[in-house]
Amino acid sequence: MSRYTGPKWRLSRRLGVSLSETGKELARRPYAPGDHGNNGGRRQKLSEYALQLREKQKLRFAYGISERQFHNLFLQAGKIRKGTHGTNFLILLERRLDSLVYRLGLATTRAQARQLVNHGHILVDGKRVDIPSFEVKVGQQISVRDRSKKIVPITNAVEATVARPSFVEFNAEKLEGSLVRLPEREELNGEINEALIVEYYNRLG
Repeated sequence: MSRYTGPKWRLSRRLGVSLSETGKELARRPYAPGDHGNNGGRRQKLSEYALQLREKQKLRFAYGISERQFHNLFLQAGKIRKGTHGTNFLILLERRLDSLVYRLGLATTRAQARQLVNHGHILVDGKRVDIPSFEVKVGQQISVRDRSKKIVPITNAVEATVARPSFVEFNAEKLEGSLVRLPEREELNGEINEALIVEYYNRLG
């Protein structure tokens, strides 16, 4: 399945979760889109499988990656001995370069962060990396290459960022930061029930 490229806010309303983690998508219209979306807050009762599938879709669309990338990362998380499968999976998603560019405040959305990486604006330990799925290690430096430091999307994003998670550090003057430690589960999206995603893939075998 390819990456979703449709309206993100509409998708957030359909899934009933803020995919940007800001809550803006649901602030004005906290109900599903369409003629039958605003039905007094009542949602159709879903089967166990449907709940698992929807939870998987919520997380995949939040990070904006393809089904194949998502599943491969899930399998990789299952090979990590320490911690639970679901939490390890969330941490691996956060260690993607595009996700950390977003967390550092160099982009206002993960989609924008992915574009910055694709276009070669981002360096890791001083070397240009144009692969959004690049797995960043603790301590590696993420920076903006010199010729890209004044492009509008980056400067606007840095100015608009008011807080960053404690598992990253950022120098606004140098436009560089790093992953200082692996995130804890409570620092990640609390609207996601990763156990349902594990159940979904276990069901598929």
